[in-house]
Amino acid sequence: MSGLLALLDDVAAIAKVASASIDDILGQAAKAGTKAAGAVIDDAAVTPKYVHGFAAARELPIVWKIARASAFNKLVILLPAALILSVFAPWLIPWFLILGGLYLCYEGAEKVWHWLVPHDTLAKIKDPEHTPLDAAHLEEQRVKGAIKTDFILSAEIMTIALASTDPTAGLWMKAAVLGVIAVVITVAVYGAVALIVKADDVGLHLAEEGRTSFGRRLGVAIVKGMPGFMTGLTIVGTAAMLWVGGNIVVHALHEIGWHLPYDTVKSLAGAVSEGGFLNWLATAVLDGIIGVVLGLLLMPVVGAVMGALGKKDDAAAH
Repeated sequence: MSGLLALLDDVAAIAKVASASIDDILGQAAKAGTKAAGAVIDDAAVTPKYVHGFAAARELPIVWKIARASAFNKLVILLPAALILSVFAPWLIPWFLILGGLYLCYEGAEKVWHWLVPHDTLAKIKDPEHTPLDAAHLEEQRVKGAIKTDFILSAEIMTIALASTDPTAGLWMKAAVLGVIAVVITVAVYGAVALIVKADDVGLHLAEEGRTSFGRRLGVAIVKGMPGFMTGLTIVGTAAMLWVGGNIVVHALHEIGWHLPYDTVKSLAGAVSEGGFLNWLATAVLDGIIGVVLGLLLMPVVGAVMGALGKKDDAAAH
């Protein structure tokens, strides 16, 4: 009997340790997830545009393809890479953040440029005989583009989360924290995206099949409001891309020793307000301006590189 009681005491002690560890993991995951909130918002706001324009029956399968690739990237590629980096080359983390931030700045600035110079006009300039892709090829192209953008954003999220975890935590603790963040963020982002892209179908169903006049009016309002909502979401996603990209670059440069951009943003935002929402807003706007400038500067560079690669491919084909 005494042996059984001792065993139960041991089990209770182990359960307490496990519970404390789980609480610690969830606590660190929540803290790190908050730090990465900007990139998460960006991810959720950017993704729906890749599904826009397809038949209703293809929307959820496309979201599922992107979500599945996102989970794979986070758990199988980025999580082990982040842990290896934290052990063998932690000094590289700010440089990877800079590269990812610059990519976000470029993507955001390119979208702004396409609004100023419509994409169809650019396509005709580059290719006068430009013909639209069929639905299958367009879907494949959109999914690839979404997965590429998600990979960058996921890398930013995981890197920011890694930098926000307790530096004294063990490797397995860091792995657990990053794993929780990867799963929760993927489910949250793509659950939200699925709801957004199917909202118009829900609205149409309510408008046609609603049992009450309020339900039918609500359905009509949803259907009429979704195009404007999607446009607004695209604008928010682009703005978030520029803001997050600029913010990441500024903070990473500060971390590696170049303090001028960070100090300038902090000083100007402080002149607007010493703290609170106005200070945050001023900082976000300044980071966004930096993101636009960096992105516009990168556009001709990326264009020249892509053009050179295209010429090499054409030469190899001949």
